[in-house]
Amino acid sequence: MTSLIIITVMGGVNIYALFQLRQLTSMSTQMASYHYPAAESAKRLLGSLYAQLNSEKKYLATRDRTFLTNLNEEVDEFQRSLQLLRGQESSSQGLTLLQKTDDLLRERLKLFQDEFQIVKGKARQAAPDYEHRRDGMMDRMSASIQSYIDLHEARVSVGVTESRASAAQAEAVTEQLVLVALVFGVGLAGIASYTILRPLRQLQGHIKQIGQGNFGASLQIKAPAELRELVDTVNWMGRKLQEIDDMKTEFLAHVSHELRTPMASIQEGTHLLLDEIPGPLVQEQRTTLRIMADSSRRLIHLISTILDLSKMEAGMMEYRIVPVDFQRIGEVSINKVRLLADSKHVQLVLENIGNRSWVKADASRLEQVLDNLLSNALKFSPEGGVVKVQVKPDLQAGVLEVTVSDTGPGIAPEDLPHIFERFYQGRTKGKHTAGSGLGLALVKKVVEAHGGRIWIESEKDKGATVRFILRLAKPEKVGHA
Repeated sequence: MTSLIIITVMGGVNIYALFQLRQLTSMSTQMASYHYPAAESAKRLLGSLYAQLNSEKKYLATRDRTFLTNLNEEVDEFQRSLQLLRGQESSSQGLTLLQKTDDLLRERLKLFQDEFQIVKGKARQAAPDYEHRRDGMMDRMSASIQSYIDLHEARVSVGVTESRASAAQAEAVTEQLVLVALVFGVGLAGIASYTILRPLRQLQGHIKQIGQGNFGASLQIKAPAELRELVDTVNWMGRKLQEIDDMKTEFLAHVSHELRTPMASIQEGTHLLLDEIPGPLVQEQRTTLRIMADSSRRLIHLISTILDLSKMEAGMMEYRIVPVDFQRIGEVSINKVRLLADSKHVQLVLENIGNRSWVKADASRLEQVLDNLLSNALKFSPEGGVVKVQVKPDLQAGVLEVTVSDTGPGIAPEDLPHIFERFYQGRTKGKHTAGSGLGLALVKKVVEAHGGRIWIESEKDKGATVRFILRLAKPEKVGHA
């Protein structure tokens, strides 16, 4: 009933507003298409009238037939415009003024023709009262046209006044009707927020989880019958997406496993050739083999990353969590990329705030995290840049915060929410670099498997900073280790 009342009230508001809008539109159309053009045309007639008088005076003074021709053209144009205006005029008062103007024009033309014959016959001698009579006719014609202009301008003024009054009245009535509808709307909103909006919000949150890759969870909520079907459809979609994701993961794991052995053989064979075991090489052959070795190494790394991600998502990855010295792991990872940093003239800095920090972690996986982060930082750092690893323990909270920062182009704000998604590489590309978009996804999985948290802070053209936290190992466990 509340909905029906609101619909009825809002329908009445719309009908009333539409009626008022049509009235205002009709007034505006009449002024724009009738009164304004009529007044402007009449003003042009007034200007043409004075032009005729000016040409006539020049002709009578000089007897130059050019001025007579100009006069005839202006008279013809005046008559055409006057007839056109009479055809468009709908009011009797306006037609009367235009008819009077037409009659005065005919009288004036007859007077001029008579005077022209007299002047021609008497060698430039004009009748004594010609100019007086002519000027009188001109004044009456001007007054008639001006009255016509005043008539339409007065109607425009009246139309504007009526439009303003009608608009003000419509605004007042509409405000009252909208206020009434608002009162009912507030009541309906309370009911809707409980019966409709609450299930919708839960459904929206569930869809966001599906968008983030969490397909397995099923949503169970109490909702109206109309929404129940939508909830069931979303749950069905989640199950289907989970099946597809499982198939994709299984396919990638299987293909990666099958590719690893032949790729390892190719890499080993390439190294044997580079070591010149089968025989000596020329420089061109050595260059080609180095390219092959580098490509096979990258491909094996990619295959290993895919396998690791597949194991992590399937819950099959095994971690050997023991107290490890993070300072030592940082030094090892930095040494791995030092040659690459030197070739790009990038400075590597490991900064430890405080004493050596021990964390509960799998050393090889933690090293894998730093390897990926340092590789990304170097990839996007310009020549002469700085890549810094900062280690800051918080003994009170029992955590270690690790920061890896660079001075590269940074990450666009629209990329930040998706930067840890698989195969997502964003809009910022490193110069002469290629990547799979799996490194950060792997890093996030490893950090979260250690009970930590990872995030990125960045501004465009101001570099990027990756931060993650790990749990510190207790002193007695460190001593025992």
